[in-house]
Amino acid sequence: MQYFLLNKPFEVLTQFTDETGRSTLKDFVPIPNVYPVGRLDYDSEGLVLLTDDKQLQHRLSAPKFKVEKTYWVQVEGTPTHEALNQLERGVLIQGKKTTPAKARLLEEVNLGERSKPIRFRANIPTTWVEIKISQGMNRQVRKMTAAVGYPTLRLVRVAIGTLKLDSLPPGEFRALTPEEVKQLKGLAKPINTFQRPYKKR
Repeated sequence: MQYFLLNKPFEVLTQFTDETGRSTLKDFVPIPNVYPVGRLDYDSEGLVLLTDDKQLQHRLSAPKFKVEKTYWVQVEGTPTHEALNQLERGVLIQGKKTTPAKARLLEEVNLGERSKPIRFRANIPTTWVEIKISQGMNRQVRKMTAAVGYPTLRLVRVAIGTLKLDSLPPGEFRALTPEEVKQLKGLAKPINTFQRPYKKR
């Protein structure tokens, strides 16, 4: 089995082909027969896990396994304590409430410039927020920050469970260590196991 971690750059599709000629994973990972675990939006950056281990791929993507994903999000404005609490309690997205999350302000973020700089508004500051979720709704983090009044300007996934992006440069990939693979497999286990009550015969 093969396991790789890629730091996906901005405006790259999390797939290996595109009929319209946009940049894809194929431009960065010349390894056959590996596939991304879950998705990361075209306009988002950061950690993408690739593997040919179909069972692990399914378990890390399936909502019932509740694998936590960590995002660093640059938002417009400075979120209030109440806004962070709202993110943690869950917000409504198209009539559906998100599951509880973790959210905190980040004092210092060292990610370097994006390939296409974000659009600043001179009279509005920007703030970095760390958000941890175990759901996978479409564009969920962006919709969550917008719902509490702080639009996302830049979004970087920095961790999946215990697997971290660390200092891997954008566009670079590396093989996972045996210990990292072991930890990921440990994460991809059901949170609750249902056991039928024992009945006397």
